[in-house]
Amino acid sequence: MKVFTVLVFSILSTPFYAQAQTGSTIAGDVVDTLTNQPLAYCSVALFKSPDSSLVTGLLTNEKGSFKFENVAVGLYYLETQYIGYRKSRISLQPVSTGQNRVDLPSIRMNPDLRTLREVQVTGERQTTDHKIDRQVYRASKFLNSQGGTALDVLKNTPSVTVNSEGDITLRGASGFLVLINGKPVQSDPATVLNQIPANTIENVEVITSPSARFDPDGKAGIINITTRTGVAGSRSLSATIQGGFPAVYTYHNLQNPRRYGADVTLNSHSEKWDITLSGNYLRNDIAGRRVGDVNTSIGQVFTSFPSDGERSFIRYNYTIRSAVSFTPNTRNTFSVGFYRGYRSQSRRADIVYNNTKTDLGTGKTIGQMTYFNSNVARKSGSISLGNLDYTHTFTNKSFLTVSSLIENATLDGLTTNLNLREPDRQAVLQSSRNPGENPLMAFRMKSDYTTTLGKGTLETGYQYRNQVQKGNFQYLDLDLESGSFRVVPEFSSRTRVVNHIHSVYGQYTAKVGKLAYIGGLRYEYATRAFTAGSQATRNLNLSNLFPSLNVQYQITKSLRARGGYSKRVQRSTNNELNPFPEREHSETLESGDPNILPEFIDLSELGVIKDFDKGNLFVTLYNQRIKNVVNRVNSVYNDTILNRIYTNAGLATSWGLEAGSSLNLNRLWQLYAGGNVYHYKIRGSLFNNSVNVQTASVVYSINANTTFRLSPSFQVQLALNYLSKRVTAQGEDSRFITPGASAKKTFWKSRLAATFQWQNIDLGLLGSNRQRITTWGRNFFTTTNYIQETDLFLLSLSYTLNQPSKKAKLPSSEFGEKEF
Repeated sequence: MKVFTVLVFSILSTPFYAQAQTGSTIAGDVVDTLTNQPLAYCSVALFKSPDSSLVTGLLTNEKGSFKFENVAVGLYYLETQYIGYRKSRISLQPVSTGQNRVDLPSIRMNPDLRTLREVQVTGERQTTDHKIDRQVYRASKFLNSQGGTALDVLKNTPSVTVNSEGDITLRGASGFLVLINGKPVQSDPATVLNQIPANTIENVEVITSPSARFDPDGKAGIINITTRTGVAGSRSLSATIQGGFPAVYTYHNLQNPRRYGADVTLNSHSEKWDITLSGNYLRNDIAGRRVGDVNTSIGQVFTSFPSDGERSFIRYNYTIRSAVSFTPNTRNTFSVGFYRGYRSQSRRADIVYNNTKTDLGTGKTIGQMTYFNSNVARKSGSISLGNLDYTHTFTNKSFLTVSSLIENATLDGLTTNLNLREPDRQAVLQSSRNPGENPLMAFRMKSDYTTTLGKGTLETGYQYRNQVQKGNFQYLDLDLESGSFRVVPEFSSRTRVVNHIHSVYGQYTAKVGKLAYIGGLRYEYATRAFTAGSQATRNLNLSNLFPSLNVQYQITKSLRARGGYSKRVQRSTNNELNPFPEREHSETLESGDPNILPEFIDLSELGVIKDFDKGNLFVTLYNQRIKNVVNRVNSVYNDTILNRIYTNAGLATSWGLEAGSSLNLNRLWQLYAGGNVYHYKIRGSLFNNSVNVQTASVVYSINANTTFRLSPSFQVQLALNYLSKRVTAQGEDSRFITPGASAKKTFWKSRLAATFQWQNIDLGLLGSNRQRITTWGRNFFTTTNYIQETDLFLLSLSYTLNQPSKKAKLPSSEFGEKEF
């Protein structure tokens, strides 16, 4: 701890020496020469007279006033700029020692007659933007996601795939870190992404080679969701309602699916305050069925139990989000935010099983039974996040940010399992309940300091993380004689995992000629303590370095080459550590390994980006090397139950090629297409080297859409998401395809928009939204075809109202980002 104390003190104390010098305050206002009205949000820049070097810049407030603080002794001049006005330059009297404040007369700006005539220029923004360490996707470009969640937006990016079970992978890997506006969330990614409404999302950033200032968690990288914010001087309201048409196919399910939702976002943004409040509710059920076949061989007995029946989902979620930022002056900013999300899912599997036992020696049937199994798994997840940040900017333009974040998440579940004799379904053969609680409490405190060093920027920081996750899992079996449920100890357990993580990092960003780079190093000391039931606590202490490097070279004006390397870690979850088997339904038990090791990953990539007049193209070659790769593998528990076990399976490597293009083919036609193809290989062993694992396969995915703008207010979009067949540790998953179409019509100067969606297009021809998952081993075989609802029709109405200040013209400054 002494090492960390010294590091924290040195990092936090460095900037305070830069704050010692104080200076004068220069204040004034900007007005229109003809009307004498204040010009709100006018660009004002302060320059040194001797060399015309820029000191700082700002925007005037709603009353047209401005104030520069801590101005050193010297000669200065001001430049003001505003759309529709001529640029103005004002020389100032020398700022001398002892002057606390300099009040200037009103700066009068003259209208520019060349720009008095209103000109409206419209253009179509590209779907993607490429930066040195990430790809940025604009959520509004994907019409098929409107009214949905962040997961619906992500499905359209070439890096991300989602299969029929809702499993999310980034470049083929299932582990990644989710950020919301740059704030990390430790809860399950699928739970988080299914809670964020798509209509509130501005961009989705896929960071496949994260730099050292980010947490190293997530073996595939980071997905950052940025939400919409207001423009200075504006008040805005956006609201959406959505409803689904009756289902085309019901699959003879017990209940018909319901689909409806609404969301609203309010924002007020002034010079000092930025306030956002949003909320949403979404009900999104889906009908379906499943057809499966499982067989096991134990000794001379072969048991087969094919099955067929309903598999449907009742799903709803809601979120409430608020954020307040206060900037009392140019030096200080305070921010506080709150996020509350809730998701509920009830999966019903009403299945008829036909069990047959055969003597392998004689070939005769020695047992046969048909029964009906009703299995309902209800899961609810809630996430509450709160953050408090403070940023101070020093006179040398360096700044310090101190922030804290607390997260409380719960995942509650109840699985009911009822076996009835078929076909009358009156006699109870077995009844069980499986309640479970899996809460998580996480806290982090960090400090980051950024300063200019040479021709680049140096960032340093320290962070402490504390994460506690508990589990309480029970298995209750019905005593058919007494009619009461009793606890089955071998399938019930309590768990607790505690992670403490200290980390420090340094990172340098610079540009030399045509070469831009970000290089950094992060050090972490992490401890993990895991307790299961009455077993002794198992401790794991790790000390690791996480280097990172990103480079980008401007070959020509329109061609860039980029490369990156990042070392990552995927930490084990409660479920992966829990050694006690958990029985969720009649076919399976699930358990983990208390000695499981975290996965350590090396990510490397090399690519090019080509910009055209009408679009762009990127191609990236990447490699993932995963040590201690974790897999969920199957073994036989008894003749009708398989045991699913999380365990380290050895070394996995993946070589892939990712490409995408966004093109405005002409004024009416836009095309976006992205694809990913990779070769995945696992080499290792399972169950104390009793089972060798040597699998490899080529997997590819395509996410594409094309948009036709038939008129300024009407557009149609066709979309396709395709995932090829892929090999798993003990089997394979079939291909998965979900085509879609959307039409959008705007009214009232684009304030009102109506969007009609046709999701999972099939028409009985394409085999959409279904996937067969197959596994096999030395003495078992299982295959299940998950068939989910197709040809869904949705209609949403969105209304947007902006109420900017009458005094604000919201100028675009030519001084550039560095000045402000």
